[in-house]
Amino acid sequence: MTTPSMDTTHVPPGFRALMLALARGGATLAGLIRRGDAGLSADVEINSGGDGQKRLDIQADAMFRDALRNAGLRWYASEELEAPVAMQPDGILALAIDPLDGSSNIDTNVSIGTIFAVYPAESQAGTSFLRPARDLIAAGYIVYGPRCCLVVSFGDGTQIYTLNPDTDSFDLTDPRAVLPDCHFEFAINASNYRHWPRPIRAYIDDCLAGIDGPRAQNFNMRWIASLVAEAHRILMRGGIFLYPSDARQGYERGRLRVLYECAPIAFVIEQAGGRATDGALPILDGAITDLHGRTPLVFGSAEKVDRVAAYHDLPEAEVSALFGHRGLFRA
Repeated sequence: MTTPSMDTTHVPPGFRALMLALARGGATLAGLIRRGDAGLSADVEINSGGDGQKRLDIQADAMFRDALRNAGLRWYASEELEAPVAMQPDGILALAIDPLDGSSNIDTNVSIGTIFAVYPAESQAGTSFLRPARDLIAAGYIVYGPRCCLVVSFGDGTQIYTLNPDTDSFDLTDPRAVLPDCHFEFAINASNYRHWPRPIRAYIDDCLAGIDGPRAQNFNMRWIASLVAEAHRILMRGGIFLYPSDARQGYERGRLRVLYECAPIAFVIEQAGGRATDGALPILDGAITDLHGRTPLVFGSAEKVDRVAAYHDLPEAEVSALFGHRGLFRA
């Protein structure tokens, strides 16, 4: 059996050990997912953020922690852990990870993934992670789908690697991915329409009005309920993803975590020429104040994300007027 590896020719030297470790963890997890062992999707307990944990969530966290043990990390933070874990005392990097995003899709064989964010390590775990999001020095994700792809940015463009099943190696397949800006597709959970803020409802109403509406263009809608799968589709063909805050209890700040979901996705998308905001302000212009803190998230093609921000910039009276004249879901 070969040891999983990665082509590191285009990886900066200071990140090579880390990326090889992530590649090993990702390839091992991909193999486990492919086998479809019974019980992997069983609910086990509730994690620190209040979400249900599957057995595979816990196994994925253990796999990556083990793979990263000698990868130059000083601190390791995970969605599955209440607090960061100390790794190597002389490590110079701090990594935050969602080991298995979209695990509710395991039973249905929909693409799931891993998301990671890398910061310079400080002497304390808290200051290593609770800091301006722009302090990110690398970020990426692994998507476990028909192909297993590792997408990463080191702050100079976005690279895509694809796992070769014959060699168990992640090979570089796109050295500089660029997010298309002309695809008319949006991803949102429309069942929550009644709970959304008015700017989001007005934006979606205008998309749904199609060629006869103010956008003068027909749109398709997608919703996978897997952030990595949504991000990879948008990276490859454009469009926009929206997970807004809403009026329900516990959703006032959205549901996605800033540290190990929103900030790394924003980093990758921005480096590919797209945008990522909380609806109004860039995700990476904010500060991370809580290890498991949440934020609304809107990302995708720059023009579409900027348009959502423009709806938020309108005075409430103007948004109300738009909503009253164009809303397709009015009673």
